[in-house]
Amino acid sequence: MPHFISSFSLLLILFSSVSVSSRPTNSWNYTAKVPLEGTPFRLSTPLIGEDGKIYACSEKTLFAFESNGYIAWSLDLDFKCNVGMPPVHGGRGTMYLVAEQRVLKVNFLKMGTSESATQVFFGPGPGQQKPGEIIGVAVSTLSSLVFINVKNRGLFAFAMHGQLLWSVGPVLDQFGYRQGCRRTVTDCYFTSVPVIDQCEASIYISNSQGELYSLSIRSPHFNWVKDFSSFDKVYTVTPGNNGRLYVIIPFKAFVVALDASSGNVLWQGSTGPLSAAEYAPVVDSNGWISVGSLDGFLYSFSPTGTLKKFSNSATFDSVIQVSPLLACSGNAIYISQTEMSGKIIHTNGGFMYVSAMKPRTAVFSLLVPATRSIYWSESYPGQFSSLLSQSDLQHFVLDESLLLAFVTAAMTGNPLLCRSTRQKLASSCSQARPKPPALYTGKEILLFLFFESLVLLVLVVLVPFCCKFWRKKKLQGQHLGNFLEKRRWLQLKKKALDRRIAELEQKKGAEEAVGNLIEKFNSIPCAVTSIERSFSPAISQGYIHIGLEALNQDKFLIDYENAYVCYSRNYLKVEYLLAFIGARTTESNTKKISRFWLHDDQNITTSYIPEVFVQLVVFLDNIKRNYKVEFWVALNSAMGRLIKN
Repeated sequence: MPHFISSFSLLLILFSSVSVSSRPTNSWNYTAKVPLEGTPFRLSTPLIGEDGKIYACSEKTLFAFESNGYIAWSLDLDFKCNVGMPPVHGGRGTMYLVAEQRVLKVNFLKMGTSESATQVFFGPGPGQQKPGEIIGVAVSTLSSLVFINVKNRGLFAFAMHGQLLWSVGPVLDQFGYRQGCRRTVTDCYFTSVPVIDQCEASIYISNSQGELYSLSIRSPHFNWVKDFSSFDKVYTVTPGNNGRLYVIIPFKAFVVALDASSGNVLWQGSTGPLSAAEYAPVVDSNGWISVGSLDGFLYSFSPTGTLKKFSNSATFDSVIQVSPLLACSGNAIYISQTEMSGKIIHTNGGFMYVSAMKPRTAVFSLLVPATRSIYWSESYPGQFSSLLSQSDLQHFVLDESLLLAFVTAAMTGNPLLCRSTRQKLASSCSQARPKPPALYTGKEILLFLFFESLVLLVLVVLVPFCCKFWRKKKLQGQHLGNFLEKRRWLQLKKKALDRRIAELEQKKGAEEAVGNLIEKFNSIPCAVTSIERSFSPAISQGYIHIGLEALNQDKFLIDYENAYVCYSRNYLKVEYLLAFIGARTTESNTKKISRFWLHDDQNITTSYIPEVFVQLVVFLDNIKRNYKVEFWVALNSAMGRLIKN
């Protein structure tokens, strides 16, 4: 049900002016500036430092208070600080604060030395124009980065030594798609203080149109942008540092939990009416988010959205106006409930109204939301508040937020063990990490490996089959039969061409080898050998036997019918030999070319039977064969013409 926040003044608790008693020794050995009596100062929103001190600014002075209310040291500034913005912790010995639209950097380690402890980190120099209204400052001590949001200019990221690393506006064109300010870019700018999620290394910031941005710390990259304008354009953002991001919509008393990595809504919950638009909840190390309401209840939600409401005997007469603060243990929180006189709650038109006359007293409590355990509770005035009334705080105007800060810093009534900031962050971040897989040994490992091998084998068999099936399925309706038939014809044609190419290459090689052998044969002189002459009754011509010593020659002569025949025994590729019969005497010139077969039917070369290949009518000089198996004969043209047999 929607709620409405009634307007009434915050409870201001004023201390009367009394003389200052003895004060502890000031830290840093630096002179503490105490306000004059009768002129109470108004302090800014306080910051509880890691050293247990409370830091607050007033006019042009930065104060550091001990948890007992005494001033540890004070530092004069050149500019008037913004009381609406608390100082920001910047790491060991440093702090950042906003003063007159400038960001000042305070280095405690330089206090009491010749160097200035303050410097203008961001802002105009002397005589320069102011850059614009500074909306908020955030510091990531883990990344050593400072983020500053300037109205109508954008978000700026600086290194701690002052170098500008990057800047980004509410509109970013990424991958051809505009992110941010989707309705209109006119009068669209970042409106909130940047908030850092240390576990996710992200920054969260909202714009004037109700859109929430998640950016990477290291670069101006938008992780996601979510539109909350359907709820309201005014809301606060609190990182859980546990994988969740909480959005508080004050005017509707609504809590929305988001997944920090994707921006998806995990759960939603309602609370009672809240005191201010800038109300901020607190998230403990257990992941519980706690919200105080004007109806007097403390609403605590678990990381999964389970609600627990805390109250006391005077809840119906109480209001919770200030945000709870986290105790040093990280699991417990301090809250402040103010008992009011004349408190009335009524609804009208779906809205809840809370009104009250005046405050009576305040009750401070320490509790653990996860277990609903209350460890300490004390009313004001009480023992602790009496001690504060005797300290330097008597010179300042205090409200519940300042008193709650001192109660928290003093660890009043806290029996739990304190932890450092890094320990608390590690505890909350561990909730966002997935649980590590269990370790197995022995048979479980063997079974796992067997199962994994089986799955891989199935995949090896199924994947090719599925790919082929998918391809065939895709070709259905596209004349698959004609396609397959043509593919088979092309494959057969390719095989035939391959065979033909192989045959041609083999033939070419053989012809080249024959030509080489012939050239080698022609270049070798014939060797004279002895020839045994024989006659056969079945053959009119005689046949000859070559002596064994002739076979050992590369080239030799055959004496046949008083003529010389030149023959090479290494010329095995040719089945016969053509030779001219050279005249040994002038009266026995034969004028013919004889052919000698080198192989018989049994492919055994033992005898050579000559036969007439060409009968000439002229004298011949020589005969040669080329690689094309052609015979060239040199003739004497004056002696007659060629007669073919």
